[in-house]
Amino acid sequence: MFKEELKNFNIILASGSPRRQQFFKELGIDFEVRLKPVDEEYPNRLRHFEISDYLAQLKSLPFEDDLKSNDILITSDTIVWHNNEALGKPQTAEHAFEMIKSLSNTTHEVITSVCFTTPIFQKTVNATTKVTFKDLTDSEIRHYIDICKPFDKAGSYGIQEWIGQIGITKIEGSYFNVVGLPTHLVYETLNNLIS
Repeated sequence: MFKEELKNFNIILASGSPRRQQFFKELGIDFEVRLKPVDEEYPNRLRHFEISDYLAQLKSLPFEDDLKSNDILITSDTIVWHNNEALGKPQTAEHAFEMIKSLSNTTHEVITSVCFTTPIFQKTVNATTKVTFKDLTDSEIRHYIDICKPFDKAGSYGIQEWIGQIGITKIEGSYFNVVGLPTHLVYETLNNLIS
């Protein structure tokens, strides 16, 4: 359905995430992947979705001089918001353990921002999902880190992986947002852009 409407546009996904790339395929979007490095730092004053919005927009900056008139560049960023701070990707196994331990028996928020950039405008949307974990044991957390090595994931976990299957008791909002892309917002925003 999407292919016909988007045939006059070149969709560029600036993400190395295999999960995000798979979502684009499943949505029926023809796209190319282009990657450019960016230092993912943000001002300390930012809170909640302001952080992911800022980072999604920041990731578009290296491309601004390269975009042609029919290009739509899509950049995104996901954070886990817990106890009034953003949890990024863990540096070590011990760091991952501490993060997951802090999420145990609590509810946190997963926020993903998606930025759509063309040569003449930019639009950023975001989604927030509340996720509740059961009281996880230390051995469950260590087992998960050993088998899944979640070092590329904000908050040190993937909802679609073992820890999500055995540990998540409640979710409010988009499941796909927690995996890494609010697919309903991508679909809706692209539809609005091309209509």
